[in-house]
Amino acid sequence: MSQPDREHDVVLLGATGFVGRLVARYLAEAAPPDLRVALAGRSREKLTAAAAELPAAGRRWPLLEADTGDPASLARLAGSTRVLVTTVGPYARYGLPVVEACARAGTHYADLTGEVLFVREAIDRFDALARESGARIVHAAGYDSIPSDLSVFLLAERAREDGAGGLTDVRLVASARGGVSGGTVASMRGQVEAMATDRALRRLIGDPYALSPDRAAEPGTRQPPDAAPPALAADGRWTAPFVMAPFNTRIVRRSNALQEWSYGRDLRYGESMSAGRGLPGALTAAGITTGLAAGLGALAFAPTRALLDRVLPAPGSGPSEAAREKGFFRMAVDASTEGGRRYRATAAGPGDPGYKATSVMLGEVALGLALDGDRLPDRAGSLTPATALDGVLVDRLRAAGHTYEVTEA
Repeated sequence: MSQPDREHDVVLLGATGFVGRLVARYLAEAAPPDLRVALAGRSREKLTAAAAELPAAGRRWPLLEADTGDPASLARLAGSTRVLVTTVGPYARYGLPVVEACARAGTHYADLTGEVLFVREAIDRFDALARESGARIVHAAGYDSIPSDLSVFLLAERAREDGAGGLTDVRLVASARGGVSGGTVASMRGQVEAMATDRALRRLIGDPYALSPDRAAEPGTRQPPDAAPPALAADGRWTAPFVMAPFNTRIVRRSNALQEWSYGRDLRYGESMSAGRGLPGALTAAGITTGLAAGLGALAFAPTRALLDRVLPAPGSGPSEAAREKGFFRMAVDASTEGGRRYRATAAGPGDPGYKATSVMLGEVALGLALDGDRLPDRAGSLTPATALDGVLVDRLRAAGHTYEVTEA
């Protein structure tokens, strides 16, 4: 998938926002000195201030003005670069014109979305266009949903190597310490508002195969519920619903389908959150379950949304550097196979998962798309991290200090 020579190798759209600045800092530290990286946003003044914060290492930072409400500026932006990454959300509100510009220009694209409705619409409108132009459109290139997606990819790869057959039951339990992103809250609110007035959207969100490339061809395997009640796991930990499961699970199933269901036609995949052990763990699990249900219910009604706006983080805000450094994420993913063998994948990394770890993930996706084209799968269109970059991204994240490993149970 060759691209004509472009002025830039990577353009970061949203570089003046909170997460955008973190991604820019990571690229400043991790990108090769000769990689041509530009910063883009609506305000040149803010772009200048963002560039001034970056480590001084002799790198030139071209500043590009573009607005998601101005298709002409997005067309110029996409046409100037080989890879465009965007942190501008909520993506249902701002993302579709960016996807379209990249699909038309044959420019590789990556985002941080966790929005099922946005990804479904982007697939329906621009997948064919991107496949024709050769653009790789990579959704969910952060904590949503790289650890989930790559863990199942690695489990399936190990099972194939061992002759163990396809994956059957796969369950992820997430542990993390970190803040809640204002952008994530805005995205959740947007989806809840859309579902409140459209029954078809509610059905789509509830479909475990909502992001399938061919819904009719799915095997119809019964999937674990996205919000299972508190349960006691085999290792003695209590689990509760994981707020990201309704999105991550659909990304994993899309990865499976895009690869001709190579993970397993009978894959049953679910996610939950670790709440701890003993009575404290049981109480925590109950609290998480109740709080998540109450929070989603409150987002569905205008009066309670107004009250939540006073206490929830606003888009563009985030925790201090000290708080980000104290965070971590760890995913333990247990899998059974058709051959009766069992494996565990572990995905882990330092730093607040929604901020520090995510900036590493999106930064490495950008670098992989820009630098590793000869090693990437020969695919284009609306992809997932695993189907766009597979083992290349695993290698990059390991080199960046994250853990991705599989052991036999």
